[in-house]
Amino acid sequence: MNQHLKNIYHLGIKEIIELTRDKCMIILIVYAFSLGIYISAIGSPEPVCRAPVCVVDEDNTQLSKRITDALLPPLFLPPKMVTMKDVDPGLDGSLYTFALVIPADFQKDVLAGKMPELQLNADATQMTQAFVGAGYIQQIVSKEIERFELGVAELPTPAKLDLRNRFNENLDPCWFGGLNQTVNTVTMLAIVLIGAALIRERERGTLEHLLVMPVETYEIMCAKLWSMLVVVLCATMFTVIVILQYLLNMPTDGSLLLFMGGVALHLFAVISMGIFLSCIAQNMAQLGILIILVLLPMNMLSGGITPRECMPGCVQNIMMAAPTTHFVTFCQQILFRGAGIETAWKPFLWLACIGTVLFWLSLRKFKRSATQS
Repeated sequence: MNQHLKNIYHLGIKEIIELTRDKCMIILIVYAFSLGIYISAIGSPEPVCRAPVCVVDEDNTQLSKRITDALLPPLFLPPKMVTMKDVDPGLDGSLYTFALVIPADFQKDVLAGKMPELQLNADATQMTQAFVGAGYIQQIVSKEIERFELGVAELPTPAKLDLRNRFNENLDPCWFGGLNQTVNTVTMLAIVLIGAALIRERERGTLEHLLVMPVETYEIMCAKLWSMLVVVLCATMFTVIVILQYLLNMPTDGSLLLFMGGVALHLFAVISMGIFLSCIAQNMAQLGILIILVLLPMNMLSGGITPRECMPGCVQNIMMAAPTTHFVTFCQQILFRGAGIETAWKPFLWLACIGTVLFWLSLRKFKRSATQS
């Protein structure tokens, strides 16, 4: 037993040394767990943020001025007053995302009880801003018309809603974006590293050298698994402490030790999956295609981008077999909500079960692939 552990340990050290000699992989790891996550986090603003808007005011009354003045930052840039002939060139040249046209006699028709219409032109090439921003402008216009008709600064409300945001009081999108990118990076790099290590040895012929040595097939696989797990785990620790906590000022209320334990379980599962994929692929190009086919649905349907409650029931059930689903769940529970093991034990148990199944499948596939070699 001691000899088996020694073989696994020394083979794992060999994998780490080989990785340190691969400059491209080192650069990829450093970038992905530092600048890649930071840039992705700060580059994910609100759906509508500082949208350029112009106004064609053909009415030039108190009501039209109130509507124009209500288009305020940070949702919109200060409105530019233009004429009707400037609207189409401005939209075509991407100078404006929205163009609001207030017709003549608009205030007069409102006071007469008519239903006058405003024209809102939106640049639909900026799909998210156009869709969400149009709704914001409609709400602003409706609210200003009601205030004008009542002649009050604020509309009376029968009840006041005291809104309190938990776990992200300022609704900072950087926190969510940074954590979501960390989840994607951990999953992707774990599969890429183990796949590159296996295929590199197969292409160089060193895998055959290992097979003729007095080591078992499972020892080779376990060595690759623990070495890549340690590398990605250390990189994840750096990301959480330096990028998320220090640079993005994201509070982590939960236990960092508990979180890293969950990351280790997730890595156990996805590295086993990476070994299985690398046994199927014959070269790095095929592995890249397999990674795209596997990672894209796993990341998109894990609940990190779109809440799982918005997905069809069959998709939710299928994605329970994906490790990223439970990884996202306990990341949010521990880092955002400060949950302990009494809350996060379910995703931990799921990851342990999924990892065990994937490890067993990967070991069988690796043995068969080694025998064929």
